[in-house]
Amino acid sequence: MPPKNSRAPARTAKPKQTVTSKTNGSKKTAKTQDRLELEGERDQGRQTSEEARKQQQRIVDVFRRALSDVLFSDNLTATMQAVKQALFDRDFARAFGNPEYLAVYAARWSPTRALCYTTVLSGIWEHLESISQPIQVPAPSQEDDENGNNKSEPKDSVQTHQLKVFSIGGGAAELVSLAGFLSQCPSPMLSGHITLLDSGPWADVITQLYPSLTTPPPISKYASAAAKLANAAIVSPSRFSHAFLQEDVLTMDQPRLTSILGNAPLLITLLFTLNELFTASGIGKTTKLLLDITSVVPFGSLLLVVDSPGSYSETSVGKEAKRYPMQWLLDRVLMGTRREPIAGRRWKKLEGKDSVWFRLAEGLDYPIQLENMRYQMHLYRAEDASLESNSDDD
Repeated sequence: MPPKNSRAPARTAKPKQTVTSKTNGSKKTAKTQDRLELEGERDQGRQTSEEARKQQQRIVDVFRRALSDVLFSDNLTATMQAVKQALFDRDFARAFGNPEYLAVYAARWSPTRALCYTTVLSGIWEHLESISQPIQVPAPSQEDDENGNNKSEPKDSVQTHQLKVFSIGGGAAELVSLAGFLSQCPSPMLSGHITLLDSGPWADVITQLYPSLTTPPPISKYASAAAKLANAAIVSPSRFSHAFLQEDVLTMDQPRLTSILGNAPLLITLLFTLNELFTASGIGKTTKLLLDITSVVPFGSLLLVVDSPGSYSETSVGKEAKRYPMQWLLDRVLMGTRREPIAGRRWKKLEGKDSVWFRLAEGLDYPIQLENMRYQMHLYRAEDASLESNSDDD
């Protein structure tokens, strides 16, 4: 499985500067594109609140702390250029097969992705809440509640709910975004477990990021009592766990998928991954993956797809190469199950957005420049095709 779509901006980042909100992308002249951009502006809003800026800064600081050796390395600029060149050449094995390259990619491009994905997850909160499952956990200590530590003995167990996520092509951004979502969601007791799967060697980067998410940032011993009290982790370790699988999802059979998905509803994500699967591995193999997932996915599960807007995939038929919009291919496969269910399952489309801007808050502090990003988003739910209540949605 090729790693996620990682098209990087051509601009070279300058070290140690304050982030400004600059939108990368070519000049858009088509009226349709202008309309989509305006819709994206309305969705995101032109102003970001101070509270939102603080939340974004906390997440960005996770990357700064965890990957400081990378961000302040003398080789950063040269390695970034090497990663960009590999991406430009569409040589994903070169770009993502090297742990050093992955660490630089995570430091440079994952912060914006993580912030964007956090926003997307927050926007579908009601759907996510509906698939969270009750679990028994030890009652958190006072320290665990506020600072992400667990210094005192747990008292009684309590019932809470857990959101399970399976992230295909998942890495640094997906890990951080779930933690960011949990820190902002309306239910303070909701926990999350994410299984990240990718063919690239993300293990080292993920191992570096997790402690920065679940422990409070360093603070001066001279800080005020109020500052120390407010100095909390993004999320308590009692509420957030993860696993990483370095495998090729396209080689997985249905029993292997079943062992990962389990029996309870969960969220499956393809975040800047699906179009690269279609493009690099072919429409046939990727379609088979989607159908295999459909065959074994627990009823009620959600499938979230986020990718570049206007993404096209190409396939050759005879002597001609045809280009298909990724969204069209996705809907053709999933919505086709409305007419012809797979293993008693079919998908219902809950949300779809063709083009949305995610904009960084003004004044974010990060050692290198970050850019805004634009994306498309589609959300589906797996349904039991035998239930008549679903028939009126075809």
